[in-house]
Amino acid sequence: MSLTAEIQLGKKYTIYLPKTIAQATGLKEGDKMLLKAKGQTLTIEIVKNPLELAVKGKKFTTITPQQIERISREEQLKHIEGSS
Repeated sequence: MSLTAEIQLGKKYTIYLPKTIAQATGLKEGDKMLLKAKGQTLTIEIVKNPLELAVKGKKFTTITPQQIERISREEQLKHIEGSS
């Protein structure tokens, strides 16, 4: 889906997104975005909330509690050996 909207720069250089674009992209008040400028082109990218991604995002791998415990012990041993 592609949406285009003409907007106007407000006081103190504010940019207001049209409601249709905010709704279409799933943006809500308080969400973070990354604004990039290259020449005369501005690009806005949505920065996903890491906690929301962890809970609702696509999973790329799985790890068992036993693997977590093994890795934790290995890292703790490295820390103990490194401090002696």
